[in-house]
Amino acid sequence: MARRKRPDPLNLQPQPHRKPGLMAGLRASFLTGLVVILPIAVTFWLIWTLMGWIDSWVLPMVPAGWRPEHYIGINLRGVGVIFFFVFTVLIGWIAKGFLGRSLLRFGERVVDRMPIVRSVYGGVKQIAETIVAQNESRFDHACLVEYPRKGMWGIGFVAGPAKGEIAHGSERPLLAVFVPTTPNPTSGFLLYVPEDDVEFLDMSIEDAAKLIISAGLVYPSARKAITPENSPAKSTES
Repeated sequence: MARRKRPDPLNLQPQPHRKPGLMAGLRASFLTGLVVILPIAVTFWLIWTLMGWIDSWVLPMVPAGWRPEHYIGINLRGVGVIFFFVFTVLIGWIAKGFLGRSLLRFGERVVDRMPIVRSVYGGVKQIAETIVAQNESRFDHACLVEYPRKGMWGIGFVAGPAKGEIAHGSERPLLAVFVPTTPNPTSGFLLYVPEDDVEFLDMSIEDAAKLIISAGLVYPSARKAITPENSPAKSTES
């Protein structure tokens, strides 16, 4: 079966412009308003729901005399969030001191003797440290790598140069590249690609994420080009 040739855009005849009717105009205005309102409404709804969920967990542990509704007679949403924030800051301040570190080590030794509890505690602690740690490296640049085969390119995020055993096992300098999936960029593949095979993009990490989530429909504007002189490997070596 013969393959059909792709039509040349230059040879296509422009279609005559038709003035939209009343219903088409109303439909376009409604969709435009929906695009504006929906993100704002969903954001406020998520924040409002999260505040209520935190209040439902925190306020029952707060003495009634400390709650604002005891004095003003109105149940204010978000009070539990304030109590949780103050309590967390206080715990963090105590944990940084000598007494707090001693109590924390003693508590962890006790938890390590509990077979099931220590597994749950260890997993949650690792996740929290990964999310909250301030000294962890972030993605440096957006890039293109030939994946899943030669001739096919995928968008990736450069995490930095390979280290340790992985770096010593290759004769060429490698870069750790995370290739996310579409439309969910939180899942993907970790690849170690030779630095010479990585094509750095001008777009930012945020713009590349938008491009992945939109399945190629949202293209960012051009930014300053990345050259080998300011590549992640060069910056790390300096």
